[in-house]
Amino acid sequence: MDKLIKIRFYKDRLFKGGIILLTVLSTVPLLLILFYIIKQGISSINWDFFINLPKPVGEKGGGIVNALIGSGIIVSCASLMAIPFGALVGLYLSEYKRDKLAYWVGLSVDVLQGIPSIVLGIIIYLWVVKPTGHFSSLSGSIALAIMMLPPIVKSTEETLKLIPGTIKEASLALGVPYYKTILRVILPMGLSGILSGSLLSISRVAGETAPLLFTAFGNPFINTNILKPMSSLPLLIFNYAGSAYEDWHKLAWGASFVLIMMILFLNIVTKILERRWKIQF
Repeated sequence: MDKLIKIRFYKDRLFKGGIILLTVLSTVPLLLILFYIIKQGISSINWDFFINLPKPVGEKGGGIVNALIGSGIIVSCASLMAIPFGALVGLYLSEYKRDKLAYWVGLSVDVLQGIPSIVLGIIIYLWVVKPTGHFSSLSGSIALAIMMLPPIVKSTEETLKLIPGTIKEASLALGVPYYKTILRVILPMGLSGILSGSLLSISRVAGETAPLLFTAFGNPFINTNILKPMSSLPLLIFNYAGSAYEDWHKLAWGASFVLIMMILFLNIVTKILERRWKIQF
């Protein structure tokens, strides 16, 4: 009997050790990527890097202020379009999960999640860019907003499903109208899922390049007009990393470092919000 217990004990330790080893191995590629990007990009980071425009070929220095402003505008516009709509769709799926329309909407969201980003870029090019006759940051925001919808919808739906039905029933029993119950009881309780899904979707699309190649196109100057072409960090990295100039390569590495740090920050904030506003019943 003691021998059997020892064998089980060793098997348990071996299994745990294997899980820990696989976990460590799965993080090694991420750590190597972060180390290499930090090593290559940290040397380009200074104050001028954040406040200057890119320099022409042959001139040293330059910055990424146009790409920073462009990324902020494009992602902000995409968030304004995707977050309210995605939260409402997630609310609908959680409230009317037995409807046939809800089934097809959920299926459409699942299919949308698997569509490659470059395909969405081509579609928005045909739907928006070609009819208007010019590239614009607005078309880029529309493409990113479509990409943001699935995470927001799914996180909102799954979070609202965790809220017991008795809470809604208690609110309705007190005479609170249905729409006030949803707005003042259900949605505030599901705020953690909506925020986490929104931040995760933002961190996902912040580094997308393919849709913006067909829509926003890029701009070497500062532009705040959403109806005109606009630069962004992924576009700047794509264009400068493929060039034949060493100074542009350094600029691309610096922009890569900034973009990675932004995405890492958003993911950390998401984890903090999830722990702070986790639904507990």
